[in-house]
Amino acid sequence: MGVVVSDAEVTLADVLSLRLAIEEPLVDGARLVLRQRGTGQERHVTLGASGSRTRDASVAVSLTPLDLGPGRWDAYLEQDGPRTRIQSVDPGFSLDRLDAYALGRRTLAYRAYRTRNGYLALKIDQAEPAADVRAVWFREGRFEVTGLLAYTGFVDDDQHHPATLALRQGDPGATVRSSATVQGVRFHAALSLCDVVAATPGAQGTWQPYLEVDGLERVLSLSARLDDVEGKRRRVHYPRALVDGVPIRPSFTSGDDLLLEVGV
Repeated sequence: MGVVVSDAEVTLADVLSLRLAIEEPLVDGARLVLRQRGTGQERHVTLGASGSRTRDASVAVSLTPLDLGPGRWDAYLEQDGPRTRIQSVDPGFSLDRLDAYALGRRTLAYRAYRTRNGYLALKIDQAEPAADVRAVWFREGRFEVTGLLAYTGFVDDDQHHPATLALRQGDPGATVRSSATVQGVRFHAALSLCDVVAATPGAQGTWQPYLEVDGLERVLSLSARLDDVEGKRRRVHYPRALVDGVPIRPSFTSGDDLLLEVGV
């Protein structure tokens, strides 16, 4: 049985909402099957019948009760015995939706997406408070960064929260700090590159930036995980700057955390 998703979204309530185009109507006993890659674990959800004539169906499945672990889960439709992998024409990406989804406090983040081969899948990650980077640049001898506070529970309003940008080298290595601006869930921070180079032993080393925000118990790593670009260390490259003859440039770790590399 052919089945194609024309619209897929995980709502703010962690409900998987699907609009399906199907060759045959859904019948009683039809099931959505989610299968985890690598482990082969499966979760089954019984769907209601769609009617004897319709070739379209809407499906809404609450994901939280399914106890889905982090990883990738492929979607299948099972009806009258055979199982069909669900195709998708929805790219499953809207930065506005992802931003809205990231405003709430969560322990798991669910995302519906289209695989490279055109099938529907779910990506599930651990969700920890973070400062999601949207722009990085060097200007007038400063390192500047802007972004969005994710999974903190802060409201997207005009309220200002005292904050500090901290760069750390090693553990418990040196730390360089500068004031930062947080308004609602938006942040902007800047730091003198001269201060960074001066604090780097031998003018060579790696610094990891964090954001310290009043009202949050933990510091926030500066990362870039909300969008659909994974592996930014290979894909995203920033120009370097020279500070007193020492090269310095932003980059990302293999886990998409932001870094400042000095002397590289």
